[in-house]
Amino acid sequence: MTKNIIFDFGNVLVQWHPELIYKEHFGDEAKAWWFLRHVADLDWRQRIDAGENMDDCIREKQAQYPEYKQAIELYRSKWREMLTDEVPGMRDLIGELKSKGYGIFGLTNWSMETFPQARNHFKILQMIDRYVVSGSEHLVKPDTRLFQVLLDRYSLRAEDCTFVDDNPDNVQAACGMGMHGIQFSGTENLKKELAL
Repeated sequence: MTKNIIFDFGNVLVQWHPELIYKEHFGDEAKAWWFLRHVADLDWRQRIDAGENMDDCIREKQAQYPEYKQAIELYRSKWREMLTDEVPGMRDLIGELKSKGYGIFGLTNWSMETFPQARNHFKILQMIDRYVVSGSEHLVKPDTRLFQVLLDRYSLRAEDCTFVDDNPDNVQAACGMGMHGIQFSGTENLKKELAL
């Protein structure tokens, strides 16, 4: 039985769209996505989320791709603008879940260099006062050790938890630990999944 609901943050609670910044920079959506897949790629971004120093990672990437030096720098200088807004309806949903007595937790892949800025800006993130951020643990989802940090820190049992994330690999990892997993596809669909 679910007593606790654990939320991912990016594209579940707040919208994160780096492709919009790079579309503006390159003037072409296809080029923006190519850049995010092949230059500022997921492995590189996850190193930052896992706690590596952002400045060091940027310098390293710029040395590797000098022709994209300016575009790589945008990942730092325009980072805040990549977070566009709260996901519609989610702030109200979290309020409803809290009023029903559910424990609300967060588990996010996020750099500790940038997370405090986001939390200060978005009220929905301030509603989650029990959370684990990958950058402070030097682990990233779907590594189950990061999930275990959350369970241990807050004395939770996996079978009492529902985990919500937009990434299917992360949902699968949570299910493998005994949690109920939901792949996020919008607020209304989540309400149906949670039977609210």
